[in-house]
This record gives sequence, C-alpha cells and structure tokens, in this order.
Amino acid sequence: MENSENNKPKKAPGSGSNSYWIYGILILAIIGFQLFVFVNPKQQDISFSKFEKMAASGDVTKVEVSNNKIASIYLKKEAFSKEEYKDAQEPGFTDKAAYTFNIGPSENFQNKVDKLNERIADKIDVVYVEKQNWLGPILSFVLPLAFIIFLWMYVMRKMSGGSSGPGAQIFNIGKSKAMLFEKDQNSHITFADVAGLEEAKEEVMEVVDFLKNPKKYTALGGKIPKGVLLVGPPGTGKTLLAKAVAGEAAVPFFTISGSDFVEMFVGVGASRVRDLFRQAREKAPCIVFIDEIDAVGRARGKSLVQGGNDERENTLNQLLVEMDGFSSDKGVILMAATNRPDILDNALLRPGRFDRQISIDAPDLVGREAIFNVHLKKLKLSESVTSKELAEMTPGFAGADIANVCNEAALVAARRNKKEIDIDDFNFALDRVIGGLEKKNKIIAPEEKQIIAYHEAGHAICGWYLKHASPLVKVTIVPRGIGTLGYAQYLPKEEYITRTEALLDRICMTMGGRAAEKIVFDKISTGAQSDLDQVTKIAYSMVSTFGMNKKVGNVSFYGMSQENFNRPFSEETAKMMDEEVRSLIDTQYARAQQLLAEKRTELDTLANELLKKEMLLKSDVERLIGASPYHFDKRAEPLPHSGQHVSDEKPTEEEKKLEA
Repeated sequence: MENSENNKPKKAPGSGSNSYWIYGILILAIIGFQLFVFVNPKQQDISFSKFEKMAASGDVTKVEVSNNKIASIYLKKEAFSKEEYKDAQEPGFTDKAAYTFNIGPSENFQNKVDKLNERIADKIDVVYVEKQNWLGPILSFVLPLAFIIFLWMYVMRKMSGGSSGPGAQIFNIGKSKAMLFEKDQNSHITFADVAGLEEAKEEVMEVVDFLKNPKKYTALGGKIPKGVLLVGPPGTGKTLLAKAVAGEAAVPFFTISGSDFVEMFVGVGASRVRDLFRQAREKAPCIVFIDEIDAVGRARGKSLVQGGNDERENTLNQLLVEMDGFSSDKGVILMAATNRPDILDNALLRPGRFDRQISIDAPDLVGREAIFNVHLKKLKLSESVTSKELAEMTPGFAGADIANVCNEAALVAARRNKKEIDIDDFNFALDRVIGGLEKKNKIIAPEEKQIIAYHEAGHAICGWYLKHASPLVKVTIVPRGIGTLGYAQYLPKEEYITRTEALLDRICMTMGGRAAEKIVFDKISTGAQSDLDQVTKIAYSMVSTFGMNKKVGNVSFYGMSQENFNRPFSEETAKMMDEEVRSLIDTQYARAQQLLAEKRTELDTLANELLKKEMLLKSDVERLIGASPYHFDKRAEPLPHSGQHVSDEKPTEEEKKLEA
C-alpha cells in the first residue's frame, strides 16, 4: 500500500538549521583583520644606501626602529610630490611609514646614522620602540583550538545520525528510538488484512476496545490489562497483528524493537526504557509495542557471559519497574512479540505485567484458505485457481510462507509471459519454495543418478506401504537448491499429537533411502546425511523427551536441559539413552530393508521410471505399482523429504522443541 507523507511516523526532532558556516565566516574574518592591520602592502623595502640618499636630500623626518629589527622611514609631506617617491603611500589621517628596511645589528646601524648626521644639514632622529602583536599569539592559540572543537562537533554530529535523525546529538544517546503513530497517522493495515488468526484477533481487538471505551469495563470494577504478549513461531503474523492494532486504535502507538535498547555504553538501555515510558505517559492513553522482546527479556542469572550480560539485566530490571513498579501509571498498554517465550524471565510473564499471552500458531485449513483469499486479491488468476485448493496443498505453512508462494507464483507466470496465473504456476512456486531453485545445468554421472533414483524410490515405497506414514504426492530426482539432488513430497496430516506408531513409521520411511542403496548396490553413500540427522532427532526426542521408551521410562529431560547447561541425568542414564536410540534406529532400518526386499519389483519399477522421466506424480505411482493400501485420495501438498536434501515434512511441535 502507498503511504502518504502525512501518515509517516514521527521521529525525534533534530536541529533544523546548520550554524557551522557562521563559525567559518568568523574565523576567516579574524584572519583577514589580522592581515589587514599588520601588513601594509604600500610599504616598500629599500636598502641603506637609498636611505642615505633620502637623508642627504632632506626628505626624511624621522626613523623608527621596532624591536631592534625593522627601521620605518617617515617622509616629509612635500617629498611625496617628487618623482622618485611615487611608489610610496602618502599618509592620510594616520602617520604611516613610507619605507622599511632591516637594520641588522643595532650597534652598527647607530654608528652609520651618526656618521650620516655628520655629513647632512637636517639631522635624523632615530627612535627605538618595542611593539607587541597581541592578536597574533592569541590567534595562534585560538584558531587551532577552534578548529579542533569544530571537527569534534562535526564528527559527533555525523556519528549520531545527522540533524534529522533520532538522537541528533551525542548527548541524546539515552533517548528512546521508538517511532510514534499519532491518532491521525494510520498504518493502512487493519484487522481486515489479518486472516487466519480469528481467536488472536478477538483478543487484540478487545485490547483496542479497552482504550476506546474504558468506562464500559471499569464501571463493573475491572481493570484494563497492562500487557499483551504475542507468542508464536516465525512468520505466523505477530508483527502484522501489531500493525493492525496501530491502524485500528484511535490512540497514539509507539513501536520499537527489543534490540534498540541494547547498546555498548553502560546504562543506555535502562535510560531508553525510562524515556520511552516517559513519552508514553505524556501521550496516555496509548499503546507501546516492543518487537522481539526476547532481546532484552531473557531470564536473568542464567548466562555465564560477564560484562554485557549485566547491562542487559539492568535494562530488563528497568522494564519490569516501568511495567508494574511502585510508581507505575495507568493508561499505557504494552504489547510485545516473541517466538521464544521459553527463555523470557518469569518476572516479565507474571500477571500485572503481561496479563494476557496470546498464542499465534500456524493456521489450519480454514485459516490458510482465508490467508490465501487476502493475498490472491492482488493477483490476476485464472478460473482454475481456488483458495481452497491451494490451502489443501499447503498444510503446515505459516502466513509468511503463503505470501511467499503467492508472490513466487506471480513471478513465475510473468517469466513465462502469461496474462493470468494458473495452478501450474503455483505448483512450480511450491517446488521453488520447498526444494529451492532447479539446477538445470548440473550434470550428474549416470551411476550417481542411478543411486539417487533408487534412494528416492526407497523413500517412496516405504511411504506407500506404511500405514502411519504421510501420503506420497510426488517424487523427483531433479536437483534443486543447495545439495538437493532429489526429493519426495508428502501430504502431512493435520494433527496436533503424534503416536508412537507414527514416529516409528516416519523413521522407517526416512531410512528407506539408505536401505534401498544397501539392498540394490550392497553399498551406502553420503546421500543419507540429512536422513540420519532427522531420524536421530526423532529417536532422541522419543527417548529423552516424550517418554516413549520402556527401558528409560516415563521421564522427560527437555525442560531441565533448557534450564541447566549440564546434563540433568547421570552417565548411566546417558549411556542407556544412547543404546536405546541406536537400537530404535537399527530396528527401523532393518524393517525398511525387509519391506524393500519384499517390494523389490516395485522398487526397480519406480527407479527405472525415475531415470526416464525424472519426476513421478501420485497418479504415475498408482499406475506403476497400484494404489496404496492405506492412503486415500487427498489433495497433495509438496513438502520435501530426501537423503542429504531437505526434510520430508514441516516439523511438528515435538520436533521444534527438540531442535530448540
């Protein structure tokens, strides 16, 4: 959307005029004055012999010797009419010397003048004077000092961002960097632009209503919440929801990032927090939004790093006091967003500071359809494209992922010189987003291509004949992305809990690529590197986090491992866990080998067809080896899986905990 000049957020005011040029003019004027006063361009330097001729002619009135060095010759007024003195300046209101010369040693000069007076009628009087140039020494000290001060002010001004940026002077480093949206400065994003977050929208809209109609709630004795924390994975729309609040709320809205409080100078973070809430209290009622609050809200006392950690804790302490301290004020609601709530300090999360914690998860099927409806409004689509179909193709996608797919589909259609975007463009965009850019120029040796074909066929066969595995959508050996030589796409189930049987089938399916290599070639390759990484994470989560192992028992070390740097279990338990993980993976690997040995004909059929076509869809697999005994016909969604390539599905909540 276009932003008008009137809707831009306000920044800290800076100096509107630059006065440094005035200082430069004054310095040049002083230098010019000094040159004008102490240098007479009409005075001529002459020799002593010419001085003797002037004295013999009777044209000299007096001689003034300054500081025993320079002799200044003063002529009679009638002498200036002579031709030989036409180069001398005739005195005006002030008596000025006509000529000067260097006398050399003063004793010798006086002897010469005495001898000269013996020969001439008009005696010459020599006056010795001491002159001091007070302005010269002063300027020699003041000018360098003034230059240094000018240079220092200029550098400090540049370091602080110029006259129009926030903190125009170095002394304003402790000022808040928050941007302010006034009542008439909407962000052009409203709740209508936020889709797929209906529950979160209701909670946030109620906060806006608190500020618009406070008497409605306070009349019954209720209190307006002081803080709202938006929690959710990256890309789910936390910041977008805050922008909608800024667009909907009829109150001032301050926005700042958590990293803006972090500075190398001691005390700056706490000072910026104080200044932010001072400004907010002046604008109350208002909303303050801190994005990525985990940058300053980490739990105190759990980091071994010294120095900078103390400064961060001071900033957090000041934030806690401002939110609900002894002198806290009403009318300021704090909103914050983070995707790591587990590392926040408990004092920050308690009621009275963040009274409400709004969870924003990845959207479900209905939510994805609503998000697609928002993004597809701006695109020129063919009649074959529907938001419902695209939502079915993208389970596990967050709002940012969906926006990226829509934009990529538009770019693909433009690259193909189309006037409308069709479903084929979206399929290509999904491949691009999930697997990466297709490497058309990558040349793979025939023997390597055969290994890749059997590897991907092994994944496909295992997924096809395992009951709890995700349904297969597409398998390809076209290289994509960084190190992706091929992948299989599956349709992950919309589920919130995962049973043991599903995790075991997932491990078996993931090990199908290496099992196929072992059965066909009796050798293994490095192509299963990402497969091994994935199954190791799943196996350790089953044993150490979800209590899915009989020998280790119903214990979970996830929370304890996050809070302590040392392992919260003994060496004997660690050894037992390692043995159980290896046993679990080996069992599923043997299971995959057994399944592929039984389906060797189907494995060869898929691999040979992959070598010919390089990509097989679900319909092609059904035509070659028959329908799957467990998976029904559903809309497909490309989510990659392969050895050394990319994971087969969007990670579940359990896997996200393990990766954290």
